[in-house]
Amino acid sequence: MMKKLFKLVNDVCLKVKECKQVFCQGYTVHRSVCVLQMEEVEALSSIYAEEWCVIDEAARVFCIRVSDDSQRPRLTLCLQIILPPDYPSSAPPVYQINAGWLRGADRITLSNSLEELYVENAGESILYLWVEKIREFLVEKSQSADGPEMSKTVTTEEEGHDYDEDNLPDYSMLKLANQSAQLLSSASDDEELPLIKHGETITDRRSTFQPHLAAVVTPKQVQRVLNHLYENKKIASATHNIYAYRIYCEDKNSFLQDCEDDGETAAGGRLLHLLQILDVRNVLVVVSRWYGGILLGPDRFKHINNCARNILIQEGYTDTSEEASKAGGKNKRPKGKKAK
Repeated sequence: MMKKLFKLVNDVCLKVKECKQVFCQGYTVHRSVCVLQMEEVEALSSIYAEEWCVIDEAARVFCIRVSDDSQRPRLTLCLQIILPPDYPSSAPPVYQINAGWLRGADRITLSNSLEELYVENAGESILYLWVEKIREFLVEKSQSADGPEMSKTVTTEEEGHDYDEDNLPDYSMLKLANQSAQLLSSASDDEELPLIKHGETITDRRSTFQPHLAAVVTPKQVQRVLNHLYENKKIASATHNIYAYRIYCEDKNSFLQDCEDDGETAAGGRLLHLLQILDVRNVLVVVSRWYGGILLGPDRFKHINNCARNILIQEGYTDTSEEASKAGGKNKRPKGKKAK
């Protein structure tokens, strides 16, 4: 009996020892990956200085602003990055390119070049190569004959003189939730294009504003909708295409959200703030503005938000004008449009 008991205890001890070895090996691998990530982040922070931004260090979310020229930039985009736990050893960074002027084939070309670069350097730190690849792309684009017009990269209104920045929500450090990595990586490339609705226009002093809306549940759907809208020549020719979206992640009880000014300073943040005030979810709202040559001052923000609010009411995302008035708008609900 004692021999059997001793053998049983010995077997258990051997199993525990094996488990400890496996755990230690896993911890060592994880620790080495963390060290590699820390070293890469420190190097990039040193190289790019103010262009490099830490959004959420704990979640390993970063952002870098890349321009074609550091002194007199003509083209600029923002690369948002999430470093998964197994990067760089066995997984690529999860990334999102934010640039309203970058559309259709150009966006696909840049994304493909980044992914090819990762495949060529699998298992190695890739962010520096990505940033320089993007910069090379921007330089080529700005020098090419078909580069976007200057008006697409600057505001059409006088900056900093017609709104109080203290009253604006701060989206310079807009956080991407951890679950965005799962959403971006799990969404299939052949995901169905959501139905896109178009709202009524608002015209003021020759500037015209029009809203577009789509129900979305993944960032891939957001990108598909944007790409589809940019295929429309009229929408693509707009001076600004401002957008914001909110996606509710039920398993995490949190929101994945982002916005884009497309050259209309602070407009994207204001639009996202409207979506938050109205507490809408799983929706993308785009407002196109065709500039008419006359400065509108702060009225442009009122028209952008009124356009968005009207189409949200039209499509049943908010069912009363009273609720919509929380955002401070004075525009009445469009005639003939009933909440669903």
